[in-house]
Amino acid sequence: MSFSSLASSSSASPSKADPREEQDLDEHKLSQVLKYHNQTKHFFNKYARGPYGLDWANQPNPFRRYVTSPLLPLLHYPSLPIEPPLYSSVFVSLPPAKPLSKSTISQFFYDSLALSAWKTAGFSTWSLRVNPSSGNLHPTEAYIIAPPIESLSDSPFVAHYAPKEHGLEVRAEIPSGFFEKFFPQNSFLVGLSSIFWREAWKYGERAFRYCNHDVGHAIAAVVMAAAGLGWDVKLLDGLGYEDLKNLMGLQIFPEFEIPSRPVKGKIPAIEFEHPDCVLLVYPNGIGEFDVDYKKLSSAISEFSKLEWKGKPNSLSKEHICWDIIYRTAEIAKKPLTLGQRFFIDPFQKSCLYSEPSYKGFTLRKVVRTRRSAVDMDGVTQMGRDTFYQILSQCLPSGCQNGEKQQRQLTLPFRAFPWDAEVHAALFVHRVMGLPQGSYFLVRNENHFEELKKSMNSDFVWAKPEGCPDDLPLYELYSYNCQQLAKQLSCLQDIAGDGCFSLGMLARFEPTLREKNVWMYPRLFWETGALGQLLYLEAHAVGISATGIGCFFDDPVHQFLGLKGSNFQSLYHFTVGGPVLDKRIMSLPAYPGPNVDA
Repeated sequence: MSFSSLASSSSASPSKADPREEQDLDEHKLSQVLKYHNQTKHFFNKYARGPYGLDWANQPNPFRRYVTSPLLPLLHYPSLPIEPPLYSSVFVSLPPAKPLSKSTISQFFYDSLALSAWKTAGFSTWSLRVNPSSGNLHPTEAYIIAPPIESLSDSPFVAHYAPKEHGLEVRAEIPSGFFEKFFPQNSFLVGLSSIFWREAWKYGERAFRYCNHDVGHAIAAVVMAAAGLGWDVKLLDGLGYEDLKNLMGLQIFPEFEIPSRPVKGKIPAIEFEHPDCVLLVYPNGIGEFDVDYKKLSSAISEFSKLEWKGKPNSLSKEHICWDIIYRTAEIAKKPLTLGQRFFIDPFQKSCLYSEPSYKGFTLRKVVRTRRSAVDMDGVTQMGRDTFYQILSQCLPSGCQNGEKQQRQLTLPFRAFPWDAEVHAALFVHRVMGLPQGSYFLVRNENHFEELKKSMNSDFVWAKPEGCPDDLPLYELYSYNCQQLAKQLSCLQDIAGDGCFSLGMLARFEPTLREKNVWMYPRLFWETGALGQLLYLEAHAVGISATGIGCFFDDPVHQFLGLKGSNFQSLYHFTVGGPVLDKRIMSLPAYPGPNVDA
């Protein structure tokens, strides 16, 4: 194909079911997921269905509260006594594990899911958070399920994290002995859920994608904050949808009846929370342990009988229900999978090709000053070694000295129990020492031959000059790709005005067939985690970044020479020098000294 021509063109099945019926059912679910994915693509001449205008009177409240639940205030800076480590150091080794306490839990949430600033311009004021979100709409809610913690609770408890107040809303007390029976000492759980309506208010049918991007960002934010305290994080992915619902107390929401078509009106039930995942946070270096998912699920089933406190607040007066979002979420629900093993992988350090690229910031400084760039300056350049350093951190298994490794062992990807399924197709614009053009980072080298065979035969797949031997980065085609990058990302200048931009390419339909349809949201989680890492890397070297959810799906695939749905682009990103809007004032996230200044 011609590069210039493209640039110029605008629950588990019943145990006794017949195996053939199970296969038919799986094929039906797969076809429905593929239908959603194809229906929510953007094209040059047509965007995915959305509201075509913003109903500001019904913009969802970004803060969920459980009215009448007791609120336990957490500590703010400077009352957090633990000095955070240097950002770059946690990728080499985790610090000694800190004990579980009110202070460490406060720091954990402060550096992962809390507010990071307030912004004001004219008569408008809005908040930012440590974890980013599409459109700053924040569909992700968080819960802690923990043993007794001195000065917080004398009993094991479930609480909802309230970021505006930086506090915990106690939802229920749980049976004593729960943690001792299933998890190591000084460990706790973090649950994440999504309110689809918050994203659908602006983005319509494509919102299910964006909600799951945000889950991935939140997972990575949790992993990085935990790392600063010497804690490790693993996704408890053997649990099923009903387990997560019971664990977080989300059965409080009435069952949502999905309409047969998009409808508008007063639909309060649409504000329910969809349980996404539960993360185990535990002390680094405690050695091997196992999780008995069958017994754990049985114990969690008793949570439905607990006395749950608090009534969820209302978020909007009127709503629009995009029915395909909820049908897809229903199909992608994961059941309890008893055959899934829980692995404690050894910590794998990342490759440090160019440590001087980092500015010496602490982990807290990087995570709490992370911002989403609105515009790039089109001038800032990046050194080649810095570019290689950032990409090395994107690898899920660190330096392997020539050995192929697909397991995800480095921060923040080690939280995921599946092999890496996401790669990066890069557009290089302003990297000193590298020609402009298209490049490709292979994050799972077992996919290399399949990728090469599937993509454009004109690509050269050459190692760039000065590229470290164990960095699987390849030059595809040299040319000025700024205009193409902009056009593929919904005509947004920001995709071509940075140092580089990229599309995250997932091994798509084969993964859904091999690992089941519930991998659909999980592929977006992986892209969100990769995006979060890129955000932090950009800020750690003194520039900025932003996620790009709007891109023309199939034109991206056309440019890469991809046909069918074996590989699909799920998320775009850009890294470069930001343009600061001087009309916007920044205020501290919470009263007191501004640690983030």
